[in-house]
Amino acid sequence: MQDVPFLMYFFQGLTLGLAYVAPIGVQNMFVINVGMCRPRLEAYRTAIIVIFFDISLALAGFWGAGLLLERFLWIRLGVLLAGSLFVIYMGIQLILAPAGGLEIEETRLTLRRVVLMACVVTWFNPQAIVDVTLLLGAFRASLPEQMVQFFMAGVLCASCMWFLGLTTAVTFFRSRLNGTVLRWINRICGVVVLGYGIRLGWTFVGQLC
Repeated sequence: MQDVPFLMYFFQGLTLGLAYVAPIGVQNMFVINVGMCRPRLEAYRTAIIVIFFDISLALAGFWGAGLLLERFLWIRLGVLLAGSLFVIYMGIQLILAPAGGLEIEETRLTLRRVVLMACVVTWFNPQAIVDVTLLLGAFRASLPEQMVQFFMAGVLCASCMWFLGLTTAVTFFRSRLNGTVLRWINRICGVVVLGYGIRLGWTFVGQLC
């Protein structure tokens, strides 16, 4: 019976982690597109890199890194501008790419590029940083100190489960899809990503006014 509190806080972190990572966003669009267009090994490599940055965001958010964006306007503006430009560029590339476009242009998805893109889609979204900070920060205030590590273990497991599961699902079903479907998936992902980029840009303009 003594183990029950530990499990309770672990599953609390797990469910909360899934709640904030599951909604479709730039991270998920990136993982989906790579899973559809690249070999399975590269898709899982990308998922692991995204997990790394997502975990770093969760850990930083839990300990309040988002406060930097709220406190320093120049940091917030720089992240907004760079993030919006890169995300808009990525959305346009997805919309214009043919089915399997990333696979045809082999040099465009090197390990270095994957790391850069995974970093940008995770860390260059100030709203996501603030949301994670407020969400996890609020729960931290209610946690007993000795239960913090179990709660965060659940949050981090949620990130691993989600992105690896998403990659597995995408790579499993892609063999059943033809080129036309892949092309439309690229375009839909591109429109969603482009929308996120425009929203970031609009936020940047609003911060200047």
